[in-house]
Amino acid sequence: MKTADAASLIKRYDRPGPRYTSYPTAVQFDERFDEPAYRHRLEMLAGTTDPVSLYVHLPFCAEQCTYCGCTMIVGRTQDLASQYLRYLERELALLAGHLGKRRRIVQHHWGGGTPTFLTSGQLAALHGTVTRYFDIEKTAEQAIEIDPRVTTGEQLMVLRSLGFNRLSMGVQDFNPDVQEAIGRRQSAASTRDLFDFARRAGFPSINLDLVYGLPRQTLPGFEKTLASIVAMRPDRVAIYSYAHVPWLRPHQKRIDASELPDAELKVELIGAAVDAFGDAGYTAIGMDHFARPDDELAIAARERRLFRNFMGYTNRRAATMLAAGVSGIGDVAGAYAQNGRKLSSYYRALDNGHFPIERGYALTFDDRLRGHVITELMCNFRVERAVTGRRFDVDFDLYFARELEELRSPGGPVADGLLEVSPEALEVTPRGRLFVRNICMVFDSYLRHSAERPVFSRTI
Repeated sequence: MKTADAASLIKRYDRPGPRYTSYPTAVQFDERFDEPAYRHRLEMLAGTTDPVSLYVHLPFCAEQCTYCGCTMIVGRTQDLASQYLRYLERELALLAGHLGKRRRIVQHHWGGGTPTFLTSGQLAALHGTVTRYFDIEKTAEQAIEIDPRVTTGEQLMVLRSLGFNRLSMGVQDFNPDVQEAIGRRQSAASTRDLFDFARRAGFPSINLDLVYGLPRQTLPGFEKTLASIVAMRPDRVAIYSYAHVPWLRPHQKRIDASELPDAELKVELIGAAVDAFGDAGYTAIGMDHFARPDDELAIAARERRLFRNFMGYTNRRAATMLAAGVSGIGDVAGAYAQNGRKLSSYYRALDNGHFPIERGYALTFDDRLRGHVITELMCNFRVERAVTGRRFDVDFDLYFARELEELRSPGGPVADGLLEVSPEALEVTPRGRLFVRNICMVFDSYLRHSAERPVFSRTI
């Protein structure tokens, strides 16, 4: 893409928009979907035997990075974590009790926060709690997010012995100036040491997380970070666009907004990543991931069966995703359900024998249909018109007549070469992948009716 051409597209398409971790997005969740509504959804599952995915949120960190967008709690002592684990066991027991038969888990993920804030003994105890109430399949993906600054070799050995087979290691950027701006000190050498230890410990899949759009990032500095990552040869790399939303995350106000890269530099940063990982033989996955060609995500992407849920891109598609812990979001029997974000309310609900549900959303037929289209575009960059029509018993062209007209309008994604519309399918072009969120926004009926408000990060 030529520089002048890219600048013109950025100017027109760079605006606030969802990342589409779900559709509808969490902005639509509300308190009308409450604890009794969640119980009802679990009862609907009780008569089935389908496997599930399980996400466990472990919110504690030793300190807060200024760029962080996660639900986290600064932990000063392990006593805080010990208390939290006792309540997690109550929630998991409550979940299992409402699902009837023991459920098989095909995808098991611990996120945070920093899960390795827990001691080795606490990690083993939590895994034992999960297996007390659920059966983890031998072929299940068991993943955990770790912070290389606080994770020890002993913890990695314990995690591997428990069956964890994928690590996601936070890096963000190795440049010291960037790290100073975001309150995170982490050298390339120490990260490489832990990475190598994890390989020797037998972890078959290691993912490294990067962030572009951070304060003080420059193209030469980021290219140096990319070179360090390529040299490690991780199985996967996630490179997320920094979401500067200080109105939602007040701690981000500590970041000097004047030091943030502009949209054009952000395009150069992600372009450098595409070149670096492409030249190293990685396959581009979705809008922000890369994987080695033999990785199961790369294979799923080639076969156009990639899927996305609240835990990220996956090929382990399960109809139900259970979530435990503060802020956890589940996808259960046609509804999203989110736990409360405060420890006090989380504990109070469980003390009373209730699920700690704070809000959620029951999907309509229109939500499911539009969610399918958006997911296919975000994951596989293609949605089949006839297949979608048959699956939902609709005339695709008639149902989405307004959207197709908007996509084909002058100055729209088709005219700009971002999307190809054929009689068979809608397909995002390589040129359009950077703008896939904008393309999906055309199918988002909630955006048409929402007042303009600073809710989402910018799309570029």
